[in-house]
Amino acid sequence: MLRENSTLKREVKDILTADIVLSIAFTLAILGGFFGFNSKFPYRFAYFFPIMLIVVTLSFVLHEMMHKFVAQHYGAIAGFRTSMNGLIITLGSSFFGFLLGIPGATVIFAHNFTKKENGLVSLAGPLTNFVVFAAFLTLSVIIGNGMGTYIGTLLEYGMFISILLAFFNMLPIMPLDGSKVLMWDKRVYIATEGVIFVLLAITVGLALTFEYLFIMVMIALLFSVFYRGIL
Repeated sequence: MLRENSTLKREVKDILTADIVLSIAFTLAILGGFFGFNSKFPYRFAYFFPIMLIVVTLSFVLHEMMHKFVAQHYGAIAGFRTSMNGLIITLGSSFFGFLLGIPGATVIFAHNFTKKENGLVSLAGPLTNFVVFAAFLTLSVIIGNGMGTYIGTLLEYGMFISILLAFFNMLPIMPLDGSKVLMWDKRVYIATEGVIFVLLAITVGLALTFEYLFIMVMIALLFSVFYRGIL
């Protein structure tokens, strides 16, 4: 019992650390990093940080927790762990106005996962992002004319970041979720990534979606190298 409590405390600490660091990093990246520093920077940071904290908590933390819960459902041992190098890269990149968001991941220990089970565990995260996107979209429709307010800004970033994370994680590059879903079922992969692509295109426009695709593929390849312990 003592060991279980210690493990749980570490996981809570790790997920909170990743949540806060990623929220700070998103805020800095949105403000342009070093290039956005001016007399108004502290006020702009104070404005955007609570928004990013809410959005990251719903989009990133819930994503990782769903990986854990579905993995546990299939009998695996799972828990979120931060990466110190990943935290440094995440925060460091944001100072230059872009984001390499790799603060940590859900670590899963399973000896007898089938391809389907592994695919479903991987799919759980992006589908959670889809649900978060749908919730933000629904609220934005309800608010309507209030989209120019602080709450409106929160909903806009909520839709953008949640569907962007879903799109990134569904790229078919190891160790991202999409690579495991693709190995399980190509039809499920194509349908899921296709819907996410359309939603992202509706959110930011088709031209910007292809621009994000190029950038995210580059980031995913760097992440893949980092994951294999080369960096």
